[in-house]
Amino acid sequence: MMTEHEKLLAGQDYDYRDPELQELLARGRKLVGLINTTQDVTERATAIKSLFGKTGTGLTINGTFSAIYGQHISVGDDVFINGNCTFQDSNRITLGNRVIIAPDTKLYCGAHALDATKRFGTRADGSKYLITYTKPITIGSDVWIGGNVTIIGGVHIGNNVVVAAGAVVAKDVPDNTIVGGVPAKVIRPLAPLS
Repeated sequence: MMTEHEKLLAGQDYDYRDPELQELLARGRKLVGLINTTQDVTERATAIKSLFGKTGTGLTINGTFSAIYGQHISVGDDVFINGNCTFQDSNRITLGNRVIIAPDTKLYCGAHALDATKRFGTRADGSKYLITYTKPITIGSDVWIGGNVTIIGGVHIGNNVVVAAGAVVAKDVPDNTIVGGVPAKVIRPLAPLS
């Protein structure tokens, strides 16, 4: 039988009130709180490294940051995350190398059923729980994500991509493109990197 954490990462219906998940959430809240409040540069860097599942070299988080688990986030080298970004990492969020994320960007791995009758489940004791399904988000290397962008679970953004400010990315983005709009669409190609 799968644990609730395994169900979460597999994109299956899971119960977020599970004790194991609650411990992971508490750990995430503690580390995010420290990251956002400490004035000690070394303490902040240690908290960021502890929060994320994997960090490459040269990771910068400029200003406040929000994540729910943290440990589901992996980033490559030379990643820059600007202020007020939210990583709702109820599944894996993977960033390649040289990714720039502008302020107010949101990455949402979780979703709920369109059918309102399927948004809550019932436990054996008769109590209700919120049903959430998750999908990973993958962002390639050499990507610039503009301000106030929303990226939905299940999306794969390729390499050498620019996502225009304010875009809502709900579908995969091919390599070497500029995308924008709501929902995001390809605006034009970019020359491949050599």
